[in-house]
Amino acid sequence: MTIAAGIDVGTGAVKAAIFEVKDGRSTWLARDVMRIRQRDPMQLSRETFDHCLEAAGLKQDDINYVATTGEGESIPFHTGHFYSMTTHARGAIYLDAATQAVLDCGALHGKAIKIDERGKVLTYKMTSQCASGSGQFLENIARYLGISQDEIGTLSQQGDDPEVVSSICAVLAETDVINMVSRNITAANILKGIHLSMAGRLAKLLKSIKATEGLVMVTGGLGLDTGFVAALVEEAGKIKGVEVEVKSHPDAIYAGAIGAALWGAFRYDKLAELDRLPQAV
Repeated sequence: MTIAAGIDVGTGAVKAAIFEVKDGRSTWLARDVMRIRQRDPMQLSRETFDHCLEAAGLKQDDINYVATTGEGESIPFHTGHFYSMTTHARGAIYLDAATQAVLDCGALHGKAIKIDERGKVLTYKMTSQCASGSGQFLENIARYLGISQDEIGTLSQQGDDPEVVSSICAVLAETDVINMVSRNITAANILKGIHLSMAGRLAKLLKSIKATEGLVMVTGGLGLDTGFVAALVEEAGKIKGVEVEVKSHPDAIYAGAIGAALWGAFRYDKLAELDRLPQAV
């Protein structure tokens, strides 16, 4: 039996998960997420990890492997680090074994990742960091409109005449939104327009990585935004030659932490196997 933890340090939040892996079966023991909000990500990593230990009834010494991903490589108590594409791919497979591609949509940028049935990354493409297609941009607009993050998805789906934001520059896009408000465009139509704009760019990435069929799992914080996921379904359906099912999962925000924990358990077991091999004299 192996007990492994995964800690995903993103731009907007720190996520942690603990898994027990035994005889090829993975059991989720605990999870936690904390928004960064100008706080120290390293301190939050410690706190989220401790919360998970407490929830699982474990001590740190009970953990065989602490795997980090995202910006978590500097966490002092980590055992090893994995790239976020690798962890989101593995996490998506855990959430739905039928997944053939992943749209990792976080606070800073988005990635389209094509994977095989084991969660191995075959190819990927990502949006520009300065694009107005990130969770942080959407959060800034919601704050300007006086809307909480929890309201964004529901309100967006109420839009009946969306005003699409065309600019890929976040600064210019925010200016576009200010102009929309001055023209009395409703918040619902502004949000739906932003969702469609963001989704359109990400959906095009699917075709560029040849992820044109099968299940596409939306991971990261925006995977919890129902309006954004609905916009992805709509925009993917407009692209010729792309016949995919786009879906999310209630635990989409934990995908990176899940994948880190599971890859950490895999690495620990492989290293243990090597240690048991007879040494050459």
